[in-house]
Amino acid sequence: MNEIQFADLVAWTTEAGLKGEAETELVTGFCERMMALGLPLARVSFVIDTLHPVYEGRAVLWRRGGNETKLIEYGRTETGEASESWKRSPFFYLLDSGEKFMRQRLAGKSEREFAIFPELREMGLTDYTAFVSSFGVDDAPRIMDGICSSWCTDSKPGFRDADIADLRRTVPLVAMALKSASLTHIAETLVNTYLGRDAGRRVLRGHIARGVADRIETVLWFSDLRGFTRITDSAAPDQIIPLLNDYAEAIIAAIHDQGGDVLKLMGDGVLAIFTGDDRSRACRQALAAAGAAAGNIEALSQRRLAAELPTTEMYLGLHVGEVFYGNVGSKDRLDFTVVGPAVNEVSRIAALCRSVDRTVLLSSAFAAALGGADSRLVSVGRYALRGVSRPQDLFTLHFRA
Repeated sequence: MNEIQFADLVAWTTEAGLKGEAETELVTGFCERMMALGLPLARVSFVIDTLHPVYEGRAVLWRRGGNETKLIEYGRTETGEASESWKRSPFFYLLDSGEKFMRQRLAGKSEREFAIFPELREMGLTDYTAFVSSFGVDDAPRIMDGICSSWCTDSKPGFRDADIADLRRTVPLVAMALKSASLTHIAETLVNTYLGRDAGRRVLRGHIARGVADRIETVLWFSDLRGFTRITDSAAPDQIIPLLNDYAEAIIAAIHDQGGDVLKLMGDGVLAIFTGDDRSRACRQALAAAGAAAGNIEALSQRRLAAELPTTEMYLGLHVGEVFYGNVGSKDRLDFTVVGPAVNEVSRIAALCRSVDRTVLLSSAFAAALGGADSRLVSVGRYALRGVSRPQDLFTLHFRA
């Protein structure tokens, strides 16, 4: 690779990184350009750190002649079979030893044999090289430690010395572009996970000014768990967080599946909204989510009972009202949420479930917005809600949610 070719590759990689190309597109474009410059690539892989509640990292795998470059998200590698597999990998060896580069001919079994090498030989690959592209310094806070990459050829003589030299020059380029793409992905994951999907999208679009909020009419969901205080007093401390996680997953999955957005988790409480121009449709989505959550919780409780773990149920209030949706807080700590009397009202409706022995209560505003489209609605009477000026009729459903 001469200096003009190298400069062209630098220009393309920089532009792709600045444009925010996806990891798969970056890797595909980079490998194709390296091949066009004479590098005999057959297989390339990258392993990239991420911040995600479930996944530890992302792997990008390119193969010459393949239909597409694959992106694989993988789980935690601290324990079990995943840990053992990771410890038998070249990347673990490099990170553990502090080395930044490895090269291994694949013609026959070597002294430093790794679990993946027999598979690579079966694919007809002849030469393997790996790099660690580290980020930051040891005492600096960071969310990515670095990117590991491997580069293989099926050329009979393997990589030439010039090929290795070209890789040493160019791997940092693609690592930097991949870092940019991965940080964007991490930012999206974090805001969506901690703020909610819709709120996260709004924040990433720049809706972050303090005190700026939209006035919206929305369906409000507020749920909590039956007897949670009693459970925390009687259950073993190490059972509380798993219980919350199990039941939150059952509820939040149902909300998301029906197009709702979860804005807040408050201990055992969940605050969510269902938005849209068609209020009747948003109400039907909320009811569908309530039914799905009830089914999820029933199945979950059966599994927990079989494991002799504590179980609970969901109390749910549904309401329709006008709220302010936006940034609230100090200049140093903002919360993107909904505020207004309707939020207080839906929490009071959910709290009343205990007194009237119902698992679901719907406000009169919700029933009106539904337009009488659901024959399951049953009036439970007129009630005064604490902190709400006027009593109102409340409704429940035939099915036990």
